[in-house]
Amino acid sequence: MDIAIIGAGNVGRALGTSMTRAGHHVTFAASRPERARQAAAEIGTAAAESSAEAVRGADLVVLAVPYGAVDAVAREIAAAAAGKVLIDVTNPLTPDYSGLAVEGTSAAEEIQRRLPDAKVVKAFNTLFASNQVAPRKDLQALVASDDDAARQQVLDLAGSMGFSPLAVGPLKAARTLEAMAFLNIGLNVANGWGWTSAWALES
Repeated sequence: MDIAIIGAGNVGRALGTSMTRAGHHVTFAASRPERARQAAAEIGTAAAESSAEAVRGADLVVLAVPYGAVDAVAREIAAAAAGKVLIDVTNPLTPDYSGLAVEGTSAAEEIQRRLPDAKVVKAFNTLFASNQVAPRKDLQALVASDDDAARQQVLDLAGSMGFSPLAVGPLKAARTLEAMAFLNIGLNVANGWGWTSAWALES
């Protein structure tokens, strides 16, 4: 699968590494093209000069940017993302990290509103980069979407990477996933943990 990853920070690089390892072709894009080129060189994959260029050539798009950058990216890729599956990995933290910057909704739902022609899927946001780069079967990739086919495509992708994928419902379930991520972040800060903790759901 051809995957465009928008964002070349810790999360984008971690996911790009595990997706490339799984046999997918990854193209990075970033607000600073040199960062995309650097990430691509480190992982052994491709880079685009713009997010729109990366999205045009992709089967699936991963949005791995800070939440504050979402509006600008959405405006740039709106036309190219039409009809495509877009995985939202963002966590909408306030600038001082004291809480979530959305109320009564989720980052994923806001992105779907901004990109109505894309098929938005929330996934991977509850996993820290340390776990995204080294998938294991005891790590669950929680996946939410209103589009059944898009949700299944991301479940299959997560499984190919080495995670245990789990569908958790419609896109509004992203509200819970983002709250789970915020709680995990807070626990690591408060307790001095090593940023490897993850949620595990058992039946």
